[in-house]
Amino acid sequence: MTAVAPPGALPRRIAHLDMDAFYASVELLRYPQLKGLPVVIGGSRRRLDDALLTRFADMPLDRIPVDAFPLLKDYTGRGVITTATYPARAFGVGSAMGLMKAAKLCPQAILLPVDFDEYRRYSRAFKAVVTEIAPLMEDRGVDEVYIDFTHVPGGQREGGRVLARLIQKGIFDATGLTCSIGVAPNKLLAKMASEFNKPKGITVLQPDELAERVWPLPVRKVNGIGPKAEAKLASHGIATVGDLAAREKTWLAEHFGKRYGAWLFEAAWGHDERPVVTESEPVSMSRETTFERDLHAVRDRAELGRILTALCEKLADDLQRKGYVGKTVGIKLRYADFKIVTRDQTMADHSADAAVLRRLAGLCLKRVDLGPPLRLLGVRVGSLVRPGLVDSTAQVAEDTLPGLFDTP
Repeated sequence: MTAVAPPGALPRRIAHLDMDAFYASVELLRYPQLKGLPVVIGGSRRRLDDALLTRFADMPLDRIPVDAFPLLKDYTGRGVITTATYPARAFGVGSAMGLMKAAKLCPQAILLPVDFDEYRRYSRAFKAVVTEIAPLMEDRGVDEVYIDFTHVPGGQREGGRVLARLIQKGIFDATGLTCSIGVAPNKLLAKMASEFNKPKGITVLQPDELAERVWPLPVRKVNGIGPKAEAKLASHGIATVGDLAAREKTWLAEHFGKRYGAWLFEAAWGHDERPVVTESEPVSMSRETTFERDLHAVRDRAELGRILTALCEKLADDLQRKGYVGKTVGIKLRYADFKIVTRDQTMADHSADAAVLRRLAGLCLKRVDLGPPLRLLGVRVGSLVRPGLVDSTAQVAEDTLPGLFDTP
């Protein structure tokens, strides 16, 4: 059972706000003529998109004819879907799916490129609306937040529904975008509730509704239960949250480990005491890219070198813009067979210098098998701190140079 507030204390009301098909919705503000049509957002800006904007340069964006937009069926490459409109999702198209695979499911979908600068601008706008109404907000990414309603005026009315409606209206008036909100006694249940009534939904989940509304759900609906845990639970006959709640805590600890087993038990019973955190420091930042074709470390050395340098420069810019330096540099490779490998290298000092990151990434590459063709390359910087706390000038020993993929 969910914990009951002490006598005289206000019951805890936590909201999870999730923007509806956020990237796609932002694109539909730019191109309203595409509303109601299957639209896929993915890949980077391509020549077809530039040609479209050049061709209709003297015309407002909302007047570009629908039949002039690129179609998914004509796409060739290795890009993946970032998001899709609800009409496209009806065909089985979803985030992280390869664009070529999606083209077989919904060839008639319109394909638009990702525009992260625009998405970040709208993200800042909707979050400004939220904090103006309810200041205790935890940022969970570009399109979702947690909000503590407990002591906000109107936060207890109708279990939080009144305040949720106010926030929905404020966001729509300011941005033209819609969102779905779940309100519950804690973050775990609020996140589940926000998925109950999408899009434009508000769901209030009360403590005494756990058995009726949560226990019938598949275990994967619990944030923190992934595909591997789901498969293991299924092997023991546990398919729903209710099945999980029926197991003893000791049994779960025996089969899933003391810590994770205890968490599974608490999650199944709707227990979650995590606070809404208004500020948090990132532990790492990364940049990665999926190639349009498989690349080989020898045959495509120069191209890979340019890509690695560009990733490090973008990552260094991210660090400097957000005010961090890091001490651990890592690389991520995905081979053509989709196998993933990672390697890390720790510096003597913290840094956000692109050349330093590039050198360390090259050292990491020396420790992986570069024989098979490569599909993806990524660079990561971890152990982040604010530069004022450390000496951010890092030196790499001369005998470690050069790194792989250096241009001859």
